Amino acid sequence: MSCVLGMSGVLTDGAVLFGQRGNWRSQLHSVKTLLRVCFIIQDHAYPADELMPLTCRGRVRGLEPSRGDVDDALGKFSLTLIDTLDTLVLLNKTTEFEAAVRRVLSDVRLDNDIVVSVFETNIRVLGGLLGGHSMAMMLKDGGQHMLWYQDELLHMAKDLGLRLLPAFNTSSGLPYPRVNLKYGVRGPETRTGTETDTCTACAGTIILEFAALSRFTGDPVFEAHARRALDFLWEKRQRNSNLVGTTINIHSGEWVRRDSGVGAGIDSYYEYLLKAYILLGDDLFLQRFNIHYASIMKYISQPPLLLDVHIHKPLLPARTWMDSLLAFFPGLQVLKGDIRPAIETHEMLYQVTKKHNFLPEAFTTDFRVHWAQHPLRPEFAESTYFLYKATGDPYYLEVGRTVLDNLNRFARVPCGFAAMKDVRTGSHEDRMDSFFLAEMFKYLFLLFADTEDLPFDVEDYIFTTEAHLLPLSLSMAPTSSAATNATVSEELDDSNFDWTCPNTRLLFPDPAFPRNLREPIRSAVDKSCPRPAPYREPGMGRPPLRAQDFMANNPEHLELLRRMGVSLIHLKDGRVQLVQHATQAVSAVAAEDGMRFMQEMMELSSQQQKEQLPPRAIQIVSHPFFGRVVLTAGPAQFGTDLSKSATGVRGFVTVAEPYSGCSELANAEYVQGRIALLQRGQCMFAEKARHIQKAGAIGGIVIDDNEGSSSDTAPLFQMAGDGRNTDDITLPLLFLFHKEGNILMEALKEYKEVEVLLSDKARDRGETEDCSTEGTSPANSGPIDQSQMNEEPEGDTDLSSQSVDELLADWREDLEAFQQMEKDEL
Repeated sequence: MSCVLGMSGVLTDGAVLFGQRGNWRSQLHSVKTLLRVCFIIQDHAYPADELMPLTCRGRVRGLEPSRGDVDDALGKFSLTLIDTLDTLVLLNKTTEFEAAVRRVLSDVRLDNDIVVSVFETNIRVLGGLLGGHSMAMMLKDGGQHMLWYQDELLHMAKDLGLRLLPAFNTSSGLPYPRVNLKYGVRGPETRTGTETDTCTACAGTIILEFAALSRFTGDPVFEAHARRALDFLWEKRQRNSNLVGTTINIHSGEWVRRDSGVGAGIDSYYEYLLKAYILLGDDLFLQRFNIHYASIMKYISQPPLLLDVHIHKPLLPARTWMDSLLAFFPGLQVLKGDIRPAIETHEMLYQVTKKHNFLPEAFTTDFRVHWAQHPLRPEFAESTYFLYKATGDPYYLEVGRTVLDNLNRFARVPCGFAAMKDVRTGSHEDRMDSFFLAEMFKYLFLLFADTEDLPFDVEDYIFTTEAHLLPLSLSMAPTSSAATNATVSEELDDSNFDWTCPNTRLLFPDPAFPRNLREPIRSAVDKSCPRPAPYREPGMGRPPLRAQDFMANNPEHLELLRRMGVSLIHLKDGRVQLVQHATQAVSAVAAEDGMRFMQEMMELSSQQQKEQLPPRAIQIVSHPFFGRVVLTAGPAQFGTDLSKSATGVRGFVTVAEPYSGCSELANAEYVQGRIALLQRGQCMFAEKARHIQKAGAIGGIVIDDNEGSSSDTAPLFQMAGDGRNTDDITLPLLFLFHKEGNILMEALKEYKEVEVLLSDKARDRGETEDCSTEGTSPANSGPIDQSQMNEEPEGDTDLSSQSVDELLADWREDLEAFQQMEKDEL
């Protein structure tokens, strides 16, 4: 399904050429048609928690393979249905809303023996029930709908709140990250109560839902617990920087991860401080937010970037990439009233989105993909909506159209919308999180809607972090002093209330001013990496394959090559050759993509040759070689950099089982503390490294599986990563062609225990001999005869066969070749 615009004006960067908003009515209709997904869920997934859009069935926890922590959001409580209740009302689907509420009341159980995330259950399920209750009361007060409603959703919300409360039974008041819905937190027997750490956002994103529950029901216990958690986090902030870390010990209050930003792990903590002030009217929340915000703008904000820092050394960056969750921050800055940095950061995010069609889960400071997934997160659409509300600039309608078009062109599948597994290739994941309907639908609809399209005034509500609607009238609801008194008494500083919600017309009297802010950011992003082909007709499939993303063992990539008319030929030395025949492409567009791919590949190959790392050395130091044999090896782009190691890595070699190293090792006890030998092929180099590292290896040597390959005839290459972050790989991995690898394997076959030194260059024989006298061989820990070390082997004194003599001749040639390569590098 594609969206067609009926525009009479020409869009420039933010110019007011559209005239009436009626030109965007087709976009509003397109958003409404997305609601069909709700009926797809009803037909294919109900009563499961989520829809699996590729296989057209529901995701039921325990019946599908575990996805780890992601599954903690699922509690067998029809998550997507509850999360979407208030979306139905916003889209004026009151009949469907009433039917959905009846289903929740009749079918949903909250007492399942299942462990769930306190954070996710609070924002999605408790928030969904409260948002549904708010909508039901609003419709009932209107006198036409929900007249039968008697606070049933609120009763369910209180039941759920009581089931979450045991998680707060800690000395600090910070909640355990998980709770069993049936048994609470009672130790390992309930699979809870053993955790010690939680994220700052997990503990600090409770106050809106819990305070609303208290004020709806008149029971102050929920708000009191939420305030206590916020008080503790505030007390534990770093007092010099006024920043908080990402992960905290819930018992001691010690920061476990001391990096600080506005993205994953912290994001909604800041959001809830400001929104708690708006919803509850407590000035203390605003003061705390403003103190934090000043530090964020001082240390973390580097317009248009938002980079994590260390809380104790806030001038020291903690990483060189950003995660997509920080895309909410421009919207929060709008609520704060700080519009200029909001425009700048949002524009950076928009340009990154236009490069990759979606915002990658993480991207570098030069705007390249760091983590390629995109689970259809709504934060960027959220900020786009708030910026449009603040500025009235139609530029943000164009941004919204881009988001909507990309969803329809790249994420739409027959049974809904599928998360992107890799934004570079356009591959999908069988996943559609509940927040897609709860948040993305809302913000896109609100962006294009006129006042008459809305069944109520959204200005009377505040959006939770899950975009659930809570009425601002709760600030006037009676509350017990037990809740407010739980907050630590502090003297308010009036200086922390400056620049809160200013009039944007006074800030931007010139309509061109926002455009002037955006232009340099767009230029900076464009210069950092070339923009792909701008537009592909709907139905033409995925975006073109990029040379830097190509993997020769990826069947999906090979199919894309075939469609572009590109053939892949395996050469005898292990390399591959690419040849394009435009006439064999499936279409003219695919042929152009193939030509662009070939040009990129040639440029990439030329660049890699210029950046080629020097060769590495594998030196056999055990008896009877004593360092005389040096094998030329290729380096990896990950793991230990041997050029920065004065001593290298030394150890005995062991063949991994399986030899491919593509699964967990069966002989881990023999690999531990040794250097593992692996065969090339069947999986990525990084995967092999992770498996041997898990087994306790201190290094790895990958041997080419292409018989006859040799460094004499083939150029060395660097082993690349797998497209993911490889910072977790900490051991060195080197590559040997088949000939050099066979030398090592023959030595191991004959002498059983072979010790090698992995280093950036061959060590002087005297250095290796000194080490050898320390008795490193497990077979013989005694002193070694010096005469053996200082004399060249004669005849069969040390070597027992003619084949080994021939190997020695090859080794000498290799040593000379390696020395010549070192000279060439110098």
